Amino acid sequence: MDIGFTTTQKERLVELGASEHATLTFADNDERNRKFVELEKRLCSESRTKIKHLLSEKHVSDSADIKHKLEKWLMKEMGFTKVETPTIISSEMLDKMSVTSENNLREHVFWLDGGKCLRPMLAPNLYVVMRELHRITNEPVRIFEAGSCFRKESQGAQHLNEFTMLNFVEFAAQNPGEQMKRLAFLSKAAMTVLGIEDYEIVTESSVVYGETLDIVVSGVELASGSYGPHKLDPAWGVFEPWVGIGFGIERIALVKGNHKTIKRVGKSITFIDGVSLSV
Repeated sequence: MDIGFTTTQKERLVELGASEHATLTFADNDERNRKFVELEKRLCSESRTKIKHLLSEKHVSDSADIKHKLEKWLMKEMGFTKVETPTIISSEMLDKMSVTSENNLREHVFWLDGGKCLRPMLAPNLYVVMRELHRITNEPVRIFEAGSCFRKESQGAQHLNEFTMLNFVEFAAQNPGEQMKRLAFLSKAAMTVLGIEDYEIVTESSVVYGETLDIVVSGVELASGSYGPHKLDPAWGVFEPWVGIGFGIERIALVKGNHKTIKRVGKSITFIDGVSLSV
């Protein structure tokens, strides 16, 4: 009867990024253990080589590089301005996003004292900033932010409690009826910048944003675009047309790096640039 790796051995192989080897079978325990030692030694050596390359030549993780490429494209080619807003927001801001006590997303929020929470999305702050910049200039506003968001997500292969979003928004720059066309153009341009060719652009329905235009690769949603006028807009004092897209930076790194789990490319003290530090 063929035997497989032990549970501990399988977990170690997965940690080292070799989940495809975890299903191997052997004639006896000695053969299995010899193969495990051989695989672990080789995988640890490969991981050390990747870490040395990161430190000596690459100097930036795939996730950070993806964020930098999108930021450079937005600022240098598309005329967007980068903004930075607080990570802590109020309960009232979530209410304005329709994330009320009746919304399931409310249960996934990391709450702090005094009705404050760690933001689960960038949109509330961007609503305020784009509205005020337009009020001051009376001109179209193009801004973006890249930063951490926090949700009590399931511990699946595509979810993190802390993840990086990059959201950009064009405000008062389109005529009514042209928003979806603009979203499609921006989505395709972003994928070109990232060097991703095999993707789908699909229309979905969101609890918060209504109709969305999503970018999907191999079943993984990398980005979601929405537009206004929107039912949420009046609560923010916003009445002009707008379009916006939010990119999940780690999900893009997950797909581009062909990783099995997003934890390898997230903010971590266990992995660096997809490589386990336990080598």
